[in-house]
This record gives sequence, C-alpha cells and structure tokens, in this order.
Amino acid sequence: MSVGLLVEVVGWLGAAALLLAYGLLSSGRIAAGTTYQLLNLAGAVALAVNGVVHRALPSVAVNVVWLVIGLAALRGLATRRPARQRTESHDEPAQPGR
Repeated sequence: MSVGLLVEVVGWLGAAALLLAYGLLSSGRIAAGTTYQLLNLAGAVALAVNGVVHRALPSVAVNVVWLVIGLAALRGLATRRPARQRTESHDEPAQPGR
C-alpha cells in the first residue's frame, strides 16, 4: 500500500470514528464517557495526520484542539470520584412550609 493511500485510509477512518462517536452519543447508545472520548481521540489524531500530509492547516488546528479537549476529558473521567450516595432526606422533593 502506498503512503498516499494509507494517509487517505487513515483520514477516512478518522472521519468515521468522529461520526460514529457523535451518532452513538446522539442516539443515546453511549454516554459521554470513555468510549465516546476514545472514539473522538482516534478520529482527531487520524484527521490531524491526514491534514498535516495534505497541508490543510485549518483542519490540523481544529483536530489538535479537539485532541486536547478529549485528553482533558479523559483525564477528568479517570480522576473523578464516584458520586456520594444521597440520604433519604435529600431525595425527598421540597415541601412548601416544611
């Protein structure tokens, strides 16, 4: 496989990863968690590589920013503590006059 063809395949796979992530999130099949962020990261890296080879600097810039945002989100997911269990008194709806 030639380098040019490989770059095109990588670019199309990146586009597919981004669209798949967005489609799965929008349809409610996945949450905005690790799977979503990993698909976004893979897509951003692949499209950035394709953009560099084609000297499409605006595309490279967008995908590098997309990549940084995805890395920050993954870092946040990895360091986030589990939510505390609510007590029954906090789960009750507010009652007027109480």
